Amino acid sequence: MEYEKSKKMVEAAKLYYQMDFSQMEVAKKLGVSRPTVSRLLQQAKEEGIVEIKIMDPSENCRVLETELEEKFSLKKVIVAAVPIYEEKIVKQAIGKIAADYISSIVKDGDVIGVTWGTTLYQVAKHLEHKSVRDVKIVQLKGGVSHSQKKTYASETLHAFEKAFDATLYQLPLPALVDHVVVKQAIEADRHIRSILTIGKEANIAVYTVGVPQTDSLLLQLGYFTEEDKKVISEHSVGDIASRFFNKEGYICNEELNARTIGIELEDLKHKEQSILVAGGLKKVDGIWGAIKAKLCNVLITDTFTAKILLDKEENNN
Repeated sequence: MEYEKSKKMVEAAKLYYQMDFSQMEVAKKLGVSRPTVSRLLQQAKEEGIVEIKIMDPSENCRVLETELEEKFSLKKVIVAAVPIYEEKIVKQAIGKIAADYISSIVKDGDVIGVTWGTTLYQVAKHLEHKSVRDVKIVQLKGGVSHSQKKTYASETLHAFEKAFDATLYQLPLPALVDHVVVKQAIEADRHIRSILTIGKEANIAVYTVGVPQTDSLLLQLGYFTEEDKKVISEHSVGDIASRFFNKEGYICNEELNARTIGIELEDLKHKEQSILVAGGLKKVDGIWGAIKAKLCNVLITDTFTAKILLDKEENNN
């Protein structure tokens, strides 16, 4: 009798959990009532014949966040669960969680420095309105392009401005000029110098890492000569605010850096919230360089990139 009951219990469990039969269909198949099937399934769980395991993606994310915070001495890490490692999906996912995090920390009187690009545009698109007072939004690097390519600089800044009822300070300049003397002349202007100072003193900075590849947005804007591009491809793992750095996070070419207009990488180290929003295989080396150089104290990324960074750290020790 016990054997028959146990056999029915296993059959009911297989039909219901493995073959997706409804309880009524299981009842017809086994020639019993639906309440009997319900009791068999319940008993199967109680006796350990059936184990129900719920895989909560957020649990895995929390483990990764804690590991990254500890290994890289970061103030905060937020990891987004993504179904596939595809650039567009990664940007949307990290953009959403970055927007949520920024909204949660912004308070009266904050000064938020923002760069531009497709990742930052995703952050801006997902921002929800928050009633705060006396917030300033400042552009951390020039965004005027020499090409028809969209930088999303204006759209990003205005979305931040609207979300926090803020005062906006735009930098109406290219990110890079041809000669150091041109940059010096521009920065001598009282209005430009004032905006750059606001960016330097901002207590929150939100930015991403660019990739030093010909298909990246920055390299398609017409700023760089072929010689510039050669230097970048040979020595850089990424850029932040159009400043290119090597795998240790140091500026890879001082001459190029001297022609760049916007926040200095060193200034990012001293922010209350220095928020790096980046993910995707192409950006791993750039993210690695940035966090090893302590340029950021908050990292917002995806599960795949988080695991690669942890593996990279383990292999380097």
